Amino acid sequence: MPLPIPSMSRRTALRWGGVLAAASSTPHWLPLARAADEFIRGPAVPDYPLKRLSPRVAMVWTPDGFPTPENRGMMANITFVQTSEGVVVVDTGASVQIGEMAVRRLRTLTDRPVVAIINTHYHGDHFLGNQAFVQASGAALPIYAHPVTRQHIAGVEGNLWRSMMERWTNGATLGTDVVVPNREAGHGTELRFGDTTLRLHHHGTAHTPGDVCVEVVQDRVVCVGDVAMNRRIANLDEGSFLGTLRTFDALERDTRATLWVPGHGDASATLLTEQRALFEGIYRTCEQAVKEGQPLESAKPRVLADARVKKFAQGTQGWDGNIGKYISIAYLEAEKEAF
Repeated sequence: MPLPIPSMSRRTALRWGGVLAAASSTPHWLPLARAADEFIRGPAVPDYPLKRLSPRVAMVWTPDGFPTPENRGMMANITFVQTSEGVVVVDTGASVQIGEMAVRRLRTLTDRPVVAIINTHYHGDHFLGNQAFVQASGAALPIYAHPVTRQHIAGVEGNLWRSMMERWTNGATLGTDVVVPNREAGHGTELRFGDTTLRLHHHGTAHTPGDVCVEVVQDRVVCVGDVAMNRRIANLDEGSFLGTLRTFDALERDTRATLWVPGHGDASATLLTEQRALFEGIYRTCEQAVKEGQPLESAKPRVLADARVKKFAQGTQGWDGNIGKYISIAYLEAEKEAF
């Protein structure tokens, strides 16, 4: 089934039809197809709240955790770090339209230039806005990511996420191009921008195999990407419960953070403590079920009855539709660890 496209006038529809007709009747169709892709574009995204988190850090915040036609894909926070040399953007949103909205919001804070982007991982709601910042700041803008993240975005994953966003939003993100990070960075990398040091942390597979968490050293703030989320369960299809718990331990040990900034949900001083409780409740209960030789079907009610888990059942986005899958992932990981 073809993807729906935004509504358009009769004149616009006729022009679009002409582009397609020309493309299908000439062997030199590729330039015309590209022109058609540029011609149809999703609508602008309205401005979202801008929250000041610390002297250097501000966040474009979204209350939604999943993409819909109504929110036009605005489902992940975008963070600005203001330095004496300019602004570093941590994650850029799920489309060029969202990125453009973020640029507008940034200009209400400062007229300093954007000097770098950091993509925390390779899920599209965190990198598909790169395009807008490159258009505003130039093609030479440094975009940092873990090598695994860069490889995924440059490969099939980048275009797959673009297509999925178009489908989930009913075409609202059309016109977005995949802009691949052009710098690699990993655990221990320090990026200095005048009066501000950003230290990157990677402790193996957590939410994905390529997560980086960004420590704003002087403000004692850490942007954790999707390693931890506030009132949304982190997708662990490509991740690890144990790896996430190890990452929490390392971040608390190796940083002096007093505030954790997630990719989804509000920033919080207690975020890692709360997420650890939830993940421990899911994983350790499954681990015990595996030790006792209990099947997955028996593990699920035990997990749901765990006090650490029950606490989050109310008020966590996507809970009913996803908790069963996450219990299954935890159980399979516990089984693997048992052998």
